[in-house]
Amino acid sequence: MQQFSLTEIQNTDSEVLNQAAVEPVVLTAESQPSYVIMSFVNYEQLINRLAQLEDLVIGQQAQTALSISRMVGAETFTAELKRLLG
Repeated sequence: MQQFSLTEIQNTDSEVLNQAAVEPVVLTAESQPSYVIMSFVNYEQLINRLAQLEDLVIGQQAQTALSISRMVGAETFTAELKRLLG
């Protein structure tokens, strides 16, 4: 990942943005990471992947909760979930 200081981005306009089109670019202030610039396509892919991972975790948590459930009808509910997912 490329890094540029805030001063560098103020002094150049196209180099930083051209690099951000290829990969995320870290902007630094006083040698510390401050911002990330990335293309909208990369941002959208990142957000979509995050949503997929969150859905996966929630699904795994639901499966775990169902597997240890002692509720009446849990077996029927589990069977119906498997049928719908299958």
